[in-house]
Amino acid sequence: MTLTTEFKTKPPAGRLDELAAECQLTADEKALFAKFGSLDEGTANRMIENVATTYALPMGIATNFKINGKDQLIPMVLEEPSVVAGASFAAKLAQSGGGFTATSTLPIMIGQIQIVHVPDLKKAIAAIERQKAELMAKANAKDPMLVSRGGGVTDIQSRILQTARGEMLIVHLHVNTQDAMGANAVNTMCEAISSDLETITGGQTRLRILTNLAIHRTATATAIWTKESLAQSTKNQFTGEQVVEAMLDAFEFAKNDPYRACTNNKGIMNGIDSVVIATGNDWRAMEAGAHGYAVKNGRYTSLTTYSKTKDGDLKGEITLPVAVGLVGGATRTHPLAKIALKILGVQSARELGEILAAVGLAQNFAAMRALSTEGISRGHMKLHAKNIAVLAGATGDQIDRIAAQMADEKNVNAARAKELLEK
Repeated sequence: MTLTTEFKTKPPAGRLDELAAECQLTADEKALFAKFGSLDEGTANRMIENVATTYALPMGIATNFKINGKDQLIPMVLEEPSVVAGASFAAKLAQSGGGFTATSTLPIMIGQIQIVHVPDLKKAIAAIERQKAELMAKANAKDPMLVSRGGGVTDIQSRILQTARGEMLIVHLHVNTQDAMGANAVNTMCEAISSDLETITGGQTRLRILTNLAIHRTATATAIWTKESLAQSTKNQFTGEQVVEAMLDAFEFAKNDPYRACTNNKGIMNGIDSVVIATGNDWRAMEAGAHGYAVKNGRYTSLTTYSKTKDGDLKGEITLPVAVGLVGGATRTHPLAKIALKILGVQSARELGEILAAVGLAQNFAAMRALSTEGISRGHMKLHAKNIAVLAGATGDQIDRIAAQMADEKNVNAARAKELLEK
């Protein structure tokens, strides 16, 4: 799916007209978008407890994405300026190298069962291994629908955990959750076999819950940005070779310094979280899994890597856990989440995960390119200036005029906005 080059300059109503035509939105779906507040009281009241009202965030559409040869429109929900624009710009530049290539593993989630006071840990592990088939069958019986669709428990593994309160036995259920995120299914399966594990091990079960560190459910995305596109991105203020070298230096900073890596990965999640929220998935689970994965080798580091190709172009790559689904939770409850999935046109949770990886890589590239060339403030503050103008009391076309002048002056602050408003 593609949109016209005029999409970003149109008013919201014009953008909606074009988006509806391109994505074949129904009249009802288009009406939900047009409301700028599509979650009705009854639906909201069923989603969480103690509902008093709803809280709206902007939904934007990132453009120019080509992922695995398919043109893609990306709905993004967040409050931060420049993220949608940055991702779109990075995706446009990536087309010079063919766009994004993405792959994913099977949607395997891990459920954990904590067992304490086990008399003989080694014998317990051996006994669990002998009865693995029976345990898997009992767990799978809790979700026959998932099993009928090719999912269910694929393995059971055990390990000893050393703690200040003594040794514990931790049992992992590996569950193929198919197109669901799978938290409820995995938790239910863990609870179903906990009493059997107590009998087998002679211990007592404590926690029975999935982990958000879904190391077996990952997506990888790669892209190549040509030297020519990199030079053009700076309006030839830098050569392509200079941008490549600057990006590689920036990557080494993030790779080796946890303080920089934390901010680097936050930028990645700017892009990923906004798509996760748009599709009604659990962005806190995505955050936890991503940051846990970033420290999997014992030291917190960048989720992305960059290298130079034999032709001297820049190659970027990202791998991270993608525990998201197309069924269950708010994905099928929130009306805009359903439309967001329609805009994406995804047919499986794995495909959604691959898109998330591509968006994360694009957002990271956009931030790093800006930081390593003209600086992050140039584009970000131009967009942020509008928020400052509104805070100063500007309305209508005053907002754009005041924001433009502050950006030109490189003096974006509330005091200057008030001065310009008084004039």
